[in-house]
Amino acid sequence: MHLFDTHAHIGLIHEDQIEQLLIIQQAKRKNVAHIVSICNSLMDFPRLYENLKTASSVYHAVGVSPSEVAHPGQDWEHKIVEYAKWERVIAIGETGLDYYRDYGDKGSQVELFIKQLDIARTLSLPVIIHNREAGRDILDILHNRLSDAGGILHCYSMDWPYAKMALDMPLYFSFAGNITYRNVKHLHDTIANLPDDRILIESESPFMVPASYKGKRNKPAYLVETAQAIADIRGITLEGVTDFLYRNSLRAFHLEKDV
Repeated sequence: MHLFDTHAHIGLIHEDQIEQLLIIQQAKRKNVAHIVSICNSLMDFPRLYENLKTASSVYHAVGVSPSEVAHPGQDWEHKIVEYAKWERVIAIGETGLDYYRDYGDKGSQVELFIKQLDIARTLSLPVIIHNREAGRDILDILHNRLSDAGGILHCYSMDWPYAKMALDMPLYFSFAGNITYRNVKHLHDTIANLPDDRILIESESPFMVPASYKGKRNKPAYLVETAQAIADIRGITLEGVTDFLYRNSLRAFHLEKDV
């Protein structure tokens, strides 16, 4: 059994390099073969990348989160393009829209999102998409700007009708540890109805901890709990679920020939 954590904020679990590498080793012992490291702040990206340089199982995404809209950094577009050339950088993100928190006006967030979608198109890289209470705008923008390289709707939080509207685009739907709770019927319905080949999982660590680890900081090593929840919802074996989740992850990040 192989698991692929498509979204982990390793730098937010621990700042120390040794602790970060231990987190990755712990995940390997729990069958997490690969992790995509997400760094919200572009200014922190080089340091985190250097910390994880020896971890060959870790891939990287580079981008500017909507939480950074007020201070994306000087020459941020140029830096994303340059960092995207580094080894094992496989996606742009996370980027997207967040209308829940007061990160900045909607117009500035939209501009930041569109510019990164255009960078992803130029570089032929998939984009990792954050959506919080911005569903309609996200879909409208993606219909006009998403490239053939596709994208991942990370920590998917919308319902099945919304997912159906997104299925005509090259998008994957990534689910986190919150699906292990009973009060998210809309997510369970979505998981039950999505095609096998569009589903991914992520830890979203240190956030979205699965129910059995409630009260702890989330880690990639807990990812199997999320896979098991999908298996239970779809009424198939854990091995069957992890098989298609892993293959989907390789396809979503265009890694079929590299792993």
